[in-house]
Amino acid sequence: MMCGLEIHVQLETESKLFCDCPTNFNEAPINQNICPICLNQPGAKPHPTNQHAIENALMIALMLNCKIDQGFTYFMRKHYDYPDLSSGYQRTSVPIGYEGELNGIRIREIHIEEDPGQYKPDRGIVNFNRSGIPLVEIVTEPDITSPEEARNFLKEIIRVLQYSGAARGENSMKADVNISLNGGNRVEMKNVNSIKGAYRALKFEIVRQKNLIKRGVEIQQETRAYIESQMITTRMRLKEDADDYRFIPDPDLPPMEIPDELIQKVADIMPEAPHHKVERFVKDYGIDEESAKVLTSELDLAIAYEEVVKEIDPVFAAKWMRDELKRVLSYNKLDYADSGITVEHLVEFLNMLQNKEITTKAGQRIIEQMPNNEKSPKEIAEELGLLGVVKDDEVLAAVKQAIDENPKAVQDYHDGQKASLNFLVGQVMRLTRGKADPGETVKLLKENL
Repeated sequence: MMCGLEIHVQLETESKLFCDCPTNFNEAPINQNICPICLNQPGAKPHPTNQHAIENALMIALMLNCKIDQGFTYFMRKHYDYPDLSSGYQRTSVPIGYEGELNGIRIREIHIEEDPGQYKPDRGIVNFNRSGIPLVEIVTEPDITSPEEARNFLKEIIRVLQYSGAARGENSMKADVNISLNGGNRVEMKNVNSIKGAYRALKFEIVRQKNLIKRGVEIQQETRAYIESQMITTRMRLKEDADDYRFIPDPDLPPMEIPDELIQKVADIMPEAPHHKVERFVKDYGIDEESAKVLTSELDLAIAYEEVVKEIDPVFAAKWMRDELKRVLSYNKLDYADSGITVEHLVEFLNMLQNKEITTKAGQRIIEQMPNNEKSPKEIAEELGLLGVVKDDEVLAAVKQAIDENPKAVQDYHDGQKASLNFLVGQVMRLTRGKADPGETVKLLKENL
């Protein structure tokens, strides 16, 4: 399998690429965020290119390790006929960045283009609110060799875009997925609007092409639509080549230069890319790469971790934030930024664990109560009666009581049913109200059994 992606994501700007219409297209009534320019009415000329859109595209190109073309940048007209394109052509720039790389996948080029409108063929409606919103298009080389690799790459791209603050993330993503098997003809799949959709479209298309090859049928170069509700692809048209789009430089827009000063300005405000942050976390804090990837999965979480480790051992903090904090956030369907958990509360909580004021089991119960809770971890612990760790002789007394009260579990343990040990640990925890150390409890139980 060879697969390349063309990823389109809306850039984060307040106005459109060539006019002053707002870009909050989802919030406005149908066909309200429009003007003669973004509808390409006769006599309406585009404004100079949105400077913020150029800077945002530059930032994304730099974060993806691209070289920047400092020659003249200009827009081309890409001609095709579709109801969502009132002019009959789409304006798309020549590449701004090229020869980038992310996680071993080469980035061929990055350029800016204008979003078309939204066509709903089942209702015969076109909403032009989206028409003219600036997009960044990221084109990869065909380096992807499996649906799983495509899914992981798209996740990483979205993470870079979220870190940059320059684009609107997965909710505005549209991907064209190109695939061929055994060096055969390339098939392009349109209408892929999510990471999950790209994965499923590839899984289906691999099976479809394999079955055709087995029957001796040549794969045709074509464009297919991905039907998400059925998880299948259907033919739209035979695939066009670049010549079919009749590209010409747009005569209404002047060429632009990208000077060194603009590149430096963007580089100065550009956040550290997540893949670079992973490398630094591993090097600076001595944590494993998997932990670093989890901790950098959200920019706010990564920032919180770096604040926490100013006062807490980095490896200890990474373990709890990677495992327990992320578990609680996932269960509550929250990002860290929306959780209400402050750095101060995390430091207090981790200090309680390190100082053995609470047990591991108690810590798990406390952290589950922390999202959007104004009370401190210590207050939560006091409220739940979890503050304090019982002494060894109290644990030993509880162990002996659990053994005396549960002869069947003891017999099961001696008969080789090791799961009965977990039951006895639970009984000790009940007797000590969760204040016994689980590791010490297991050790004492084995000795006494």
